[in-house]
Amino acid sequence: MTGAETVRIAVVVGNPKAQSRTLGVANAVADAVAEGIAVATERFVVDLAEHAPLLFEQSSDRLTEIGDRVAASSVIVVASPTFKATYTGLLKAFFDRYGYQPFKGAVAVPVMTGAGSAHALAVEVHLRPLLVELGAAVPTRGLYVTEPELPDLAGIVKSWAEDAVPLVRRALA
Repeated sequence: MTGAETVRIAVVVGNPKAQSRTLGVANAVADAVAEGIAVATERFVVDLAEHAPLLFEQSSDRLTEIGDRVAASSVIVVASPTFKATYTGLLKAFFDRYGYQPFKGAVAVPVMTGAGSAHALAVEVHLRPLLVELGAAVPTRGLYVTEPELPDLAGIVKSWAEDAVPLVRRALA
């Protein structure tokens, strides 16, 4: 990375509810990454709930454009609430639109939210392998945030970022 370069950060949220708490968590993670990489960034946010009717229309120009912008990003924060111990079908349907390794050269950050900690490993066991399969480098552990932790979201993200953001920065270099 050179000092004059702008890093594109995409935030993709697979919560079926628009403007969800999961979106808030994903944006907080993107804020921490942007601050920690210490270069200019531009952000592209995809709240999949707003595009759900188009997900199964393979000829949707709008979703193709969104997918292209996500794939062209340097950092991709992918967030989902925990549904049936894994990520949502909404997120899966979006990523199924891609071909082979569309995120090659990108760094991905997996993020999941849940009611409690029972499925905290879902971010590592399910979401991380999906991002790796799409070709992204996933240099840090994912972040799993429970509902009881949401009031201290800033502290949770800050604690995660202390270890994670240097690894993201190194992966971007």
